[in-house]
Amino acid sequence: MHKVAEVLKVPRMRAYEVATFYTMFNREPMGKYHLQICTTTPCWLRDSDSILETIQKKLNIHVGDTTSDKLFTLSEVECLGACVNAPMVQINDDFYEDLTPKDMEEILDELKAGKRPKPGPRSGRFAAEPISGLSTLTTAPTGPGFGVRSDL
Repeated sequence: MHKVAEVLKVPRMRAYEVATFYTMFNREPMGKYHLQICTTTPCWLRDSDSILETIQKKLNIHVGDTTSDKLFTLSEVECLGACVNAPMVQINDDFYEDLTPKDMEEILDELKAGKRPKPGPRSGRFAAEPISGLSTLTTAPTGPGFGVRSDL
């Protein structure tokens, strides 16, 4: 970080402020798979604690640790922007959503086997639609002029 500050011609503290604020800047070596678990309110309400516990038990690491084989690094992060599909984990560039502890175990097993688990919701829904099914916009939209007064 000292060298970065020197190259940018800024005080060292400025470089450290940026590097420690943003989760995308890592000051320690990371594992091949960076597991970022969201534990903010929407994910927590949907039991992200059980997902975190599953990861910690399965990999025998805690938040901030990397496995001895250098495959996994675990980070606890603020909102990753998939609140409607909580709880969720970002692994490298992929989002895994609507997770259960069983889902998390399967994802970790696939990664350990060198496979890429299918990203997205694990609940069977396509994206961010309500898990109970659509409740609005269930019919074709009306055409132009619908509801316009005839005298206009």
